[in-house]
Amino acid sequence: MTTKITRINPDELHPTPGYHHVTVVEAGRTAYLAGQCPLDPTGALVGPGDLDAQIDQVAANALAALAAIGARPEQVVRSVIYVVSAESTVLGSAWRRLGDSPIAPAFTTASTLLGVARLGFAGQLVEVDLTVALPG
Repeated sequence: MTTKITRINPDELHPTPGYHHVTVVEAGRTAYLAGQCPLDPTGALVGPGDLDAQIDQVAANALAALAAIGARPEQVVRSVIYVVSAESTVLGSAWRRLGDSPIAPAFTTASTLLGVARLGFAGQLVEVDLTVALPG
């Protein structure tokens, strides 16, 4: 079975900065990736205080997780991005950095960007949660 993914922006809804309001999936299997954190293979936090460095590590980790299941960023059908900040400029900067990253196609689908007070690891500034449509 092949996976069919349709992304839609209804005319009645506001324009988006790259994501789609609706993603419809006809797939045989779905993979739910745990939130990808800015940790290196030893579990050490990458880029303390450096959002860009942490985003780059999260992108690398997400690519590794996708590769482990034979998937590509284009197969992501839902993303949730958590950024430790209440500032819209910081949130926008994180969105743009992810949009320029190797996993950028993952964010053209149904996406949510959240500013949060804290994440799970001390010093962690970003986390990305992905849902992936896989062929049957």
